[in-house]
Amino acid sequence: MKQLSNALKKMLNGLAHADAGEYLTPRQKSAYLQDASVNVVNSDDPAPILSEKAVKNTRRRVAMYMGSTLPAKMMDYVMETCSSLDHDLTVLTFETTAVSSALLEPYKKQLEERGIALEMAKLSGEPVPGLARYLRSHPEIAFMTCKDSGYLGRSYMMGTQVKNALPVPVVVVVTEPAAAAPVEKGEEKSKTNVV
Repeated sequence: MKQLSNALKKMLNGLAHADAGEYLTPRQKSAYLQDASVNVVNSDDPAPILSEKAVKNTRRRVAMYMGSTLPAKMMDYVMETCSSLDHDLTVLTFETTAVSSALLEPYKKQLEERGIALEMAKLSGEPVPGLARYLRSHPEIAFMTCKDSGYLGRSYMMGTQVKNALPVPVVVVVTEPAAAAPVEKGEEKSKTNVV
């Protein structure tokens, strides 16, 4: 029975390390490995348990690019997606903190009720390079959303955005159905738009 117990400990320890390697940032991995190195696999001591805060930090995130407006349809989509995928939310903006906070204020209670942690990042510089820089340095972001009425969303809808400009998939949320009609330019007409 002792051999079976040790074998199970080894398997669970391996799964914990694999999970940490997949979902933690480099700093979190380093801290996790320093804490986990104390635990000897053949020891009868229980494995270290991550605190609730540490577990929360390992969750994947959805990034939402927000301009000076925040349509309700956009926020509804983001909250539903975060809830169903068990992801947290990072809001990326080039606006001032006051403007961003005012736009998000009506949704903070709903986010808390759904257990979605909100993080806001103020970016600088040109929009696409600024977004790309942030997304490259945050591997916990699964994908990014933007609205169809903004600069970035329109560029994706019209097919003018450079392929692979951003290191994560981008979901364009249609908030104005009339504006989402595909552009009829040469080959643009034959493209399939996933919205």
